[in-house]
Amino acid sequence: MLAWGLVLLTGAALGSLVFIVLPRWFPPPARPAATARGATAPSGDVKQQLSPGRKIKAHLYYVAEDGMGLTSEERDVSFGEGPLEQARQIVIAQIAPAVEPALTAIPQGTTLRALFLGDKGEAFVDLSKEVVAAHPGGTLNELLTVYTIVNVLTTNLPAVTSVQVLVDGKEVDTLVGHVDLRRPLAKNLDYVEEQ
Repeated sequence: MLAWGLVLLTGAALGSLVFIVLPRWFPPPARPAATARGATAPSGDVKQQLSPGRKIKAHLYYVAEDGMGLTSEERDVSFGEGPLEQARQIVIAQIAPAVEPALTAIPQGTTLRALFLGDKGEAFVDLSKEVVAAHPGGTLNELLTVYTIVNVLTTNLPAVTSVQVLVDGKEVDTLVGHVDLRRPLAKNLDYVEEQ
């Protein structure tokens, strides 16, 4: 009886390891362009594409090579007129498919539904349900996903001091059970590895 218990426990541990480690070894397939509904967009879904026009430099976050943290990479991002539009362009660039060898912490298929800025420096980022439905789970994976979004805005836009992640137009307690999302979160570079 004890031997079967050890076999089952070992199998469960190996199974969870596969769901945590394998997604980092294989980059996700390409995704369609993000869509958004927001304060600056007309009513209804609007297809979002990275503009071929004016660009700015922004620090985007990707999963580190060892899979245990994030790295910051400077990339060209479409220029947005005003803080709200610039925040929107930064998030669209962050959730776009990563260019190899970079690996994103944002689950495949996630799109930006809306983005709002509060008057006390908080940003509210409304992501599509895929951020939960396609998430691989696990505490570390959830931390990397959340702080990719929080840090990309708080690092690149001094006016943004905290970020609250919403899912499918609603406040959520967590994405997959680990990180408290009931309030805006401040920048946290503890998960960013030095390059």
